[in-house]
Amino acid sequence: MNKVELVASMAEKSGLRKVEAEKALDAFVASVEEELANKGEIRLVGFGTFLISRRAASEGRNPKTGAPISIPARNIPKFRPGKQLRDAVETGGTA
Repeated sequence: MNKVELVASMAEKSGLRKVEAEKALDAFVASVEEELANKGEIRLVGFGTFLISRRAASEGRNPKTGAPISIPARNIPKFRPGKQLRDAVETGGTA
């Protein structure tokens, strides 16, 4: 499913017009980005948690030359699914 299909599905399920559903989706994405940029987390009970995880610095290899390279530490976004979402995926429908 791409963004256009998601917006159409959201509009159908919520009774909103597609333009309104797209605004709602864009606002949700912007809110998640803003909170994670501030090193916060978002918990949606039953659905899951968006959070930031710290990836430690490591050594890697350049695949072309085989030369060692240093990979710096960085923050990465993560999503941990909640029980309701895991159950829905397991059963193939909404739990």
